[in-house]
Amino acid sequence: MANMISDDLRGLFYEREVDSPVAKVVRALSGHGAVSTSQIARSTGLARSTVSTILADLKRSSLVVEVEVETRTTGSAGRPALAHSLNPEAGTCIGILLGLGEIRIILADVAHSVLADVTLPLESHYGPEKATRVLRHAIDNLYKEHSLPYSGLLGVGVAVSGPLAPSGKVMRASMLPGWAGVDLRGIFEPALEKPIFADNESNCAALAEMMWGAATGADNFVLFKLDSGVGGAIVAGGKVLSGAAGAAGEFGHMLVDQHGPLCRCGNRGCLELYCSATTLEAEARRLLGRPAPVADIIDMASRGDVGFQRLIADAGDVAGRALAVIGSVVNAPLFVISGALATAGDLLLSPLRMSYEKHALIKRTDLAQGEFPSFVPGRFLSNDNCMGAVGLVLRHSGRLT
Repeated sequence: MANMISDDLRGLFYEREVDSPVAKVVRALSGHGAVSTSQIARSTGLARSTVSTILADLKRSSLVVEVEVETRTTGSAGRPALAHSLNPEAGTCIGILLGLGEIRIILADVAHSVLADVTLPLESHYGPEKATRVLRHAIDNLYKEHSLPYSGLLGVGVAVSGPLAPSGKVMRASMLPGWAGVDLRGIFEPALEKPIFADNESNCAALAEMMWGAATGADNFVLFKLDSGVGGAIVAGGKVLSGAAGAAGEFGHMLVDQHGPLCRCGNRGCLELYCSATTLEAEARRLLGRPAPVADIIDMASRGDVGFQRLIADAGDVAGRALAVIGSVVNAPLFVISGALATAGDLLLSPLRMSYEKHALIKRTDLAQGEFPSFVPGRFLSNDNCMGAVGLVLRHSGRLT
């Protein structure tokens, strides 16, 4: 029964006639999870009566189920309301992060439930052939452990730590130098025998925050990621912008000082040399005489170490200045701050906000209350990129063709 449902869903999921009303409804359910008839009608542009008819047919075929979701009104407790969701048995998807020294895998169903989340440590500079072998073995094991049919896997999303050209080729600025020029579809699709969706990891992070996190309901925002490197994403009209060569949102390589230190990208004085976790860790090592991961730096700062408080605040100040430049270009109403440094909370966000307000063109006093841009930490600070890779499949975006 489950295999038959998966086959039916696959036919709708990858239907070539993208304007088919049934396919529109299926993709709305896939992309948004449990939603009401009215929400589907708004997102698809279909008449509510048309959506109701399609949902009734999909329920009869077991592709769609009714679920209870909690609604809240001001001053009252939550109460259950009926919504529609794809049947969890209808299919699964995989999200993969090709990270530095590790590969992370998330297995989820089409109802947006995470079934497994595993991290596979590897040598720092593993190559495509090694990654392909490890992934196929690990994914096969996950499906066996959860008694799931591999035939139900609808697609695989891949998040990569660097720019990705529209063709699926990894660009040279990737944090995985051995992957420059690699065609992701060419290596993964034959091995996994499933459609491949892929994007830059920061774009994936933005997708995760838009689907389930701090940017839920926001159609226009900037994600700014302070991690081993500095990255980001620009979301406009509900779409993550990729740019002509897949490098939109590569904030870490904004020029800060043309005579500054040499960056891994080949330029000098890039932003990530001044406010990334890697930079803070290097300074902490100089001060302590031993390695200090960013989690330790944040812990010591939280316990009152003024030196490390200053180190984090300085990073926030530089980041705020950079965001003021970005804000003058895109005038975003919301900035989602992500990455390892975002776990510092107000130790980072307070100086970042102050720096932004100091350097931004439009000041808080120029606007009515509530109109100045908001700065919020991301919800998925430890796995946003891999969650977003799952979202690539559910939203049917980032498909490599």
